[in-house]
Amino acid sequence: MLAATLINPMIPVLKLTDQVSTALDWMDEYRTSQLIVAEEGIYKGIVSQDILLEIPNADELLSRVIIQHEDIYALEDQHPYELLRLVNQFGLLIIPVVHDNKILSGSILVNDLIEQFANELGVQEKGAVIVLKIAERDYSLSEISRLIESNGTKVLSSYYSSSESSHPLQESRLTLKLNRTHITPIIATLERFGYDIMEAHANDPIESIDQERLDMLLRYLAT
Repeated sequence: MLAATLINPMIPVLKLTDQVSTALDWMDEYRTSQLIVAEEGIYKGIVSQDILLEIPNADELLSRVIIQHEDIYALEDQHPYELLRLVNQFGLLIIPVVHDNKILSGSILVNDLIEQFANELGVQEKGAVIVLKIAERDYSLSEISRLIESNGTKVLSSYYSSSESSHPLQESRLTLKLNRTHITPIIATLERFGYDIMEAHANDPIESIDQERLDMLLRYLAT
């Protein structure tokens, strides 16, 4: 899954000659507070609803409005992890995707990105989540997976969060999504082999990703 495959062709692109009223109307129609501006196919930046609402004259052209993030964009072959970094770092709600010489390929709505990312992580599958506290020198996903699979359970996805320190004795976190909700035997097995369980949740499937879950996911991936 690359950035080019996540482009939403239905999202309109503004021009510098468009009026503020046009931008606000499109934001309302497509339920986003940011839209991309391009001129003759070249990416120019992002306009935000907050800025547009402060402009008293709705007929004002976008060429006279503050356009942000002119140098912030994704390339067609970038992975969703890199897209999430852009979202988290710059507070984006829409991601411009470009190719050679900043020619605009299209837009990705962050909600679509999170939905797809959640699918990749198995969030919508019923199953438990376990978070292990683990020293970096002891980290072996294959060994942990073997212990879990010995209880007739599969690891649907995993996420390893390194400690801020580069010291090998510092502890990091390993988050595992499993395909079962009954995890008492699994916890017992892991603890018997010396693994420290920080959290354990027998989660139901998530039907949709709301803003709170989005914020939580972005904060977690940024650690």
